[in-house]
Amino acid sequence: MNISMLISFVIYFFVVACISFIGYKVSMSSVKLDKDKASDFMLGHRSLNYWLTALSAHASDMSSWLFMAFPGLIISSGFSACWVAIGLFIFMYMNWTFIAPKLRVQTEKYNSSTLSSFFEKRFKDKSGMIRIISGVMCIVFFTIYIASGLKAIGLLFETSFGVPYYWGVLLGIFIVFLYTFIGGYLAVAWTDLFQALFLLFMIILVPLYATGKLGGWSVVHSSVIKSGISLSLLPNFKLATILKYVFIALGWGLGYFGMPHILTKFMGIKKVSEMKKSKYVGMTWQFLTLTAAIFVGLVGIAFFKSGLADPELVFIELVTKLFSPFFAGFILCAILAAIISTIDSQILVLASVITDDFYKEFFHKNASGQVLLWIYRIGICVVCAVSCIVAFFSPSETIMDLVFYSWAGLGCSFGPLVILSLYCKKINRYGAVSGILVGGISSALWKLYMHPLVESFLTKEFAMVFGFVLSFITIYLVSIATNKKLSSENLYVD
Repeated sequence: MNISMLISFVIYFFVVACISFIGYKVSMSSVKLDKDKASDFMLGHRSLNYWLTALSAHASDMSSWLFMAFPGLIISSGFSACWVAIGLFIFMYMNWTFIAPKLRVQTEKYNSSTLSSFFEKRFKDKSGMIRIISGVMCIVFFTIYIASGLKAIGLLFETSFGVPYYWGVLLGIFIVFLYTFIGGYLAVAWTDLFQALFLLFMIILVPLYATGKLGGWSVVHSSVIKSGISLSLLPNFKLATILKYVFIALGWGLGYFGMPHILTKFMGIKKVSEMKKSKYVGMTWQFLTLTAAIFVGLVGIAFFKSGLADPELVFIELVTKLFSPFFAGFILCAILAAIISTIDSQILVLASVITDDFYKEFFHKNASGQVLLWIYRIGICVVCAVSCIVAFFSPSETIMDLVFYSWAGLGCSFGPLVILSLYCKKINRYGAVSGILVGGISSALWKLYMHPLVESFLTKEFAMVFGFVLSFITIYLVSIATNKKLSSENLYVD
């Protein structure tokens, strides 16, 4: 184990701990203004400024795949892998434009701190089915998502320090657990802001420095050409090829409409009028980080001419070979920043589900704010423990596969319903429940049953397109078919 590298990690986490503590103090001072402490702990009293909203939302989006899986995909698939980034950029812009402002207004109108509570109140569901089903979908897919981040942490510590994979996973979850448990929403938002700026600087620095060491962009370009890897977005203009990459872009981009850990950041902004400024700050950050990640992959091809056994480790390998151990440790903390800034937001969402959607709704409706706050923290403990177990038993899965499986599941479960709940008055609770079930189940089963049958002509990303469209149609048709019944019950949602 390299002591210099370890020291840099300790310094970094000390800084994160200080920021988390400040967030904790701010959080505690704000919750004193409200009797419902758990609610403020979940959304920070809707007090975030536009910078904090933008960078915390995008930081919670870009997990380990930005530094590891995506550059690795560039190495293995060539420049055509950029369609993933194109899809993400286009649909995140649409998310900011068409979803964020309306969701912020509507969730405050219905006094909702989670998506499921918003759905329940929006569709006047007194049965509790929307909360139960959406809560189960969140727990299943977020647990896998968190496990992908823990896997990346385990690989990082194993590669950098020689720490066994399992101990690396435990160390990673312990770090996230501490400041998430103590500080809540505001602590997470402030640490995400810091980590967003930190990882942006580092992911730009490394490929620029490596390019200089190699002799400039012309050397990198010629090395990529010699390797036989295509630098074309479209290898050819056949209809099948065009459809393939359109599905890849849609498969990743559509997911944004249903990501609770990103959508809750929209819900926490102080002023809806600042949403546009927040959008442009966030989109600029996303463009820079995605572009830099693409160059990490291209520089990796030129730097490691004989290839890498695991392309997903390209950023780590570049850093350890280009920089002294002390500075390498700081730079590799950027990977942890990306991972942690996603995991913490996801843990908060799941803890909110356990507290608001299960405990408060079904066990103790009149629980005090202090009780709910402790249930919330117990939820954080449970989520951390279960996610660790999943990470332990999935070391053979690639990070990209784990991320996409959970991304598609969440996107198909909630994306269509978020859109329709904000823009269509004809949707009711039966349509909502059916859509969540159809979207989540179809996406989950695609990899197990459908994809092996059609993998010769459809990419895995088609699971998202298939599940999303199926859920959208189901919500609308079921709602239309049952509106007469709800009208007779005086429960029609207008």
